[in-house]
Amino acid sequence: MKKLVLAEKPSVAREIARVMNSTQKQKGYLEGPQYIVTWALGHLVGLAEPEDYDPKYQKWNLEDLPILPNKMRLKVLRESAQQYKTVQHLMKRQDVGELIIATDAAREGELLARWIMQMAGWNKPFQRLWISSQTDKAIIDGFSRLRPGREFDRLYESARCRAEADWMIGLNITRALTCKFDAQLSAGRVQTPTLGMIMQREQDIRNFRSQDYQTLQLDLDTFKMQWRGGNGDGRMFEPDTVQQLQHSLEGKHLRITEVKKSERQEPHPLAYDLTELQRDANRRLGFSAKHTSNVLQKLYEQHKLVTYPRTDSRYLSSDMTDTLQERLSSVAVGPYAALARPLLRGKLPITRRIVDDSKVSDHHAIIPTEQTLLLNSLTADERKLYDLIAKRFISLFYPSARYDTVQMIGEAAGQTFHARGVTVKDSGWRVVYGDQWEEDDEDEANETASGNEHTNQQNTQTLPELKQGDRLMIRRTLVQQGRTLPPKRYTEAALLSRMEKHGLGTPATRADIIEKLISSDTIERQGNHLHPTGKGTQLIELVSPELRTPELTARWEQELEKIARGQGKPGSFLQGIREMAGSLVQGVQTSEVEYKPHNVSHSHCPDCGTRMLEKKGKRGTFLVCPADDCGYRRSNEKQLSNRRCPQCHKKMEMKDGKAGKYVQCLGCGITEKLNADGGKRPPNKREQQKLVKQFEQKEEFGSSLGDLLKAALENKK
Repeated sequence: MKKLVLAEKPSVAREIARVMNSTQKQKGYLEGPQYIVTWALGHLVGLAEPEDYDPKYQKWNLEDLPILPNKMRLKVLRESAQQYKTVQHLMKRQDVGELIIATDAAREGELLARWIMQMAGWNKPFQRLWISSQTDKAIIDGFSRLRPGREFDRLYESARCRAEADWMIGLNITRALTCKFDAQLSAGRVQTPTLGMIMQREQDIRNFRSQDYQTLQLDLDTFKMQWRGGNGDGRMFEPDTVQQLQHSLEGKHLRITEVKKSERQEPHPLAYDLTELQRDANRRLGFSAKHTSNVLQKLYEQHKLVTYPRTDSRYLSSDMTDTLQERLSSVAVGPYAALARPLLRGKLPITRRIVDDSKVSDHHAIIPTEQTLLLNSLTADERKLYDLIAKRFISLFYPSARYDTVQMIGEAAGQTFHARGVTVKDSGWRVVYGDQWEEDDEDEANETASGNEHTNQQNTQTLPELKQGDRLMIRRTLVQQGRTLPPKRYTEAALLSRMEKHGLGTPATRADIIEKLISSDTIERQGNHLHPTGKGTQLIELVSPELRTPELTARWEQELEKIARGQGKPGSFLQGIREMAGSLVQGVQTSEVEYKPHNVSHSHCPDCGTRMLEKKGKRGTFLVCPADDCGYRRSNEKQLSNRRCPQCHKKMEMKDGKAGKYVQCLGCGITEKLNADGGKRPPNKREQQKLVKQFEQKEEFGSSLGDLLKAALENKK
């Protein structure tokens, strides 16, 4: 009997088939003496649509909501129906006695495989391939250690509950909002509280009132000390207070009241999980979270240079310890050779900051594989992202950075002054990054509501050897002007941190959530920051307050994790979701809030006279009539025709006029009317070749090809 292997993507299936000697190519699968390897195309089977339960749901009506089927049905997705038929046929073959699930080793991968099995009626034994990299060695090892499929039943139940919850909440609320306010409005279990956090930050910015302040420093000849109040704040908001303080310090001495010396050790940063890598790539490379995921997937699947990407762990498991030397050797090429090779001369220092089984769930941290590194085979973005992963991995085996810190406190005229100095004793792991390491303080800056965190920072300086009781002459006082700043808008790095903190989504879904908010025109990117749109500003006011905040969704995510660990019950979770969906729909139905489209243009529909809405498309903006019985649409894009200007020979723009369609040169202004079938077009290649052959035989038209074609075109007119 043969074993059927179900992978998630064709590319992964081809790699498995090659390693497992399944080389006979068939339509939709590869076959060998022992294994038949086929694939899904993402999901082949999904949850049924409302109209699959009742045709009346095909039309969206507010009174039909909420739609909450007693038992959720599955359906074959139309766009991948052909591949499903192939998989179904293979599952029913008499010579297939066992199934091996080789989809992504995660919640979503488990779900898509189980739904296919359920739809196809699979009732034979099945096992699970659970690997964290796509190298030949990992695949062979994985097949030698296949795990019973039933071990992952709880993971499947968690994934099923997540999918059904998103269906019931997202579908019902989206339909309710769209029907109630006659606009394309969408909401969801995770996307709405994420939008809520962005809107709360925007509200903090709008409510912020800036203030002028001053700071005061003492020049003590070889170093400076800064004034601080009793609450540790160095800002003074009253100019008179600053002047009085300056006056009281004239000609005075400062007495050192405290000198504190200590050695500080800074351990290496933890290895990457997906969220931390997305944050770092956004901060240092300017990558969006989605772009990071896409590039990382190529490094994992195509180049096989990194381990499984969609992980939430920043530690390694103990069974990997013996592989770390080999992984480090594979990295020790090119720019990484000088950093990695010294480590390979001795035994690698393995600490609990690197390997900790208790902090590894489904997958360990993202690190390089044993695959030989060929940097020339990577694109620029792939190389940049791999550089982050490689350096972070190398830094794991370097010692802590060590500093000598000195903190001084002094007193003068009854006021307290502070100074801080740092001396680097051993750069440790920081040598891996050189001067490129930046402290990751942006997230903390975004957390503050006041935006004044910079005023409390102290500049490090070299401090002289002083002891308690020493007296120093105050040379002069230095006053600096400042102004309080509002909190910063979220970058993707900062938003990912907040989503992770509140348990919104998973490492694998957070990037898609951000992209969905952008594509639905509720937020937009401006530079590296995320801004709410007019639509998003109104939408957050239309949904129930409990759906705006992350606390409720975070509790749901915790429940899903409990189900995956066997500590929660799917039935009670879904019952709570049903009740919530009904309550949220009722809130929309009884709402008295008004929605005003934020994108109303100054143009009127030529058919019905209604003010048209401006919308964004992949190729630019376009205008659409919002009237239900009209549907007029006009693109703002420049539509270039194949007609070229007779003067400058550039393509002419297609336009609509009262007398019909015409073309106009953007540079010269020359216009030409088109006939009903879009005449005035130049002949295509076939026509040109036919004309050339036709007139080559007639010498009276001249010898110039240009003359021949010109004459032919004149005749054609």
